[in-house]
Amino acid sequence: MRFAVRVKPGARREAVGGRYGDALVVAVTARAIEGRANAAVCKAIAKAFGIRGHDVTIVAGERGRDKVIEVPDAPDRLDELLRC
Repeated sequence: MRFAVRVKPGARREAVGGRYGDALVVAVTARAIEGRANAAVCKAIAKAFGIRGHDVTIVAGERGRDKVIEVPDAPDRLDELLRC
């Protein structure tokens, strides 16, 4: 499954949920330095979906706030997370 994500790096706390246009909002405490925020995004999404971190892949948007994420065989929680 692929979906769009809007990242908020440097947030006070980690959170996955909400909508920014059609994208899922992911807030991470890590700053966007040396790929730390990307790693934190993958970890946060994995935790929210209840899967392993290395199963989450950033398909597009490595260097920006808007990303496309791929999660194979993920439970269908995306709609629930978008409503938060």
